[in-house]
Amino acid sequence: MHVEPRHHASTGHSAGSPSASSAESPNGSPAGLPADPPGDLVAALDIGGTKIAGALVDGGGRILVRARRPTPAREDGETVMAAVADVLAELAGSPLWARAGAVGIGSAGPVDASAGTVSPVNVPGWRGYPLVERVRAAGGGLPVELVGDGVAMTAAEHWQGAARGHDDALCLVVSTGVGGGLVLGGRLHPGPTGNAGHIGHISVDLDGDPCPCGGRGCVERIASGPNIARRALGLGWRPGPDGDATATGVAAAARAGDPVARASYERAARALAAGIAATAALVEVRIAVVGGGVAGAGDVLFAPLRRSLREYATLSFVRDLVVVPASTGTDAGLLGAAAAAFGTRPRGTALR
Repeated sequence: MHVEPRHHASTGHSAGSPSASSAESPNGSPAGLPADPPGDLVAALDIGGTKIAGALVDGGGRILVRARRPTPAREDGETVMAAVADVLAELAGSPLWARAGAVGIGSAGPVDASAGTVSPVNVPGWRGYPLVERVRAAGGGLPVELVGDGVAMTAAEHWQGAARGHDDALCLVVSTGVGGGLVLGGRLHPGPTGNAGHIGHISVDLDGDPCPCGGRGCVERIASGPNIARRALGLGWRPGPDGDATATGVAAAARAGDPVARASYERAARALAAGIAATAALVEVRIAVVGGGVAGAGDVLFAPLRRSLREYATLSFVRDLVVVPASTGTDAGLLGAAAAAFGTRPRGTALR
């Protein structure tokens, strides 16, 4: 099934492609066989503080071509954009580029999808940066769709992952930060600026530590990977022989029975449970999907999370809420950006 892109952030025309090899037609089909229709693929960009990933993706969620560069996060904005342009140029070097009908971007935030700008906390060179305009130019005029990374992960999980088939869902990314997104009534709900569902900055501890966002006691300030490790270290935990002082190291220690490490994860789980329960009470989601690096701790996180959720989600219309791990893995950002570029908000089904 061909899916027309929803031209949200901009409109434009398909970029020309580089010359194809003699074994393929210009749109990437083997010579002598029927051509695939232009526009049946999209380009996807997943932009974060450590890496910029790109891909060409089809309507069934298959990643056909990949490119990747490290994010020069501490450099100026134009240096970061040059890395994005390099990823796009590598994708454009594929004969399949001629079939791309749009570009989707999932970016670390905050983002402003209505203005086409991004201000990622972990990329200080980008403040109000006109990313949509710059990507449209680098992509040869293709239409561009911008969403935050939490919304991208939500789109991926609803299209291809653990939220598939659910009309009302909250999806969370718990990693260096804590982000999220919402599916309501079977459709992705990014909100006017693309930040709806940003659960990381719900306050769950009114007298808690100040958060870099300006708030206090935010979910992210308690449950993100660096803050799990910070709390454990502050309470006397020390890394093992491998020297891993990250949340991964804390999880390994918790699994081995270290009480301080376990307590740090249990506090993170309570913060997540409180935020999930509050969200469910507001919009009646039925499932919470948790991904990101911290979710890789498995039962170290999910066991206390489910236990705490039973304590917070007590009203009759939220007590059946379930929490499950994400299933799209490290490709969530690319798949979500692709779903945004295809412009469909699927009701629990794949785009094709």
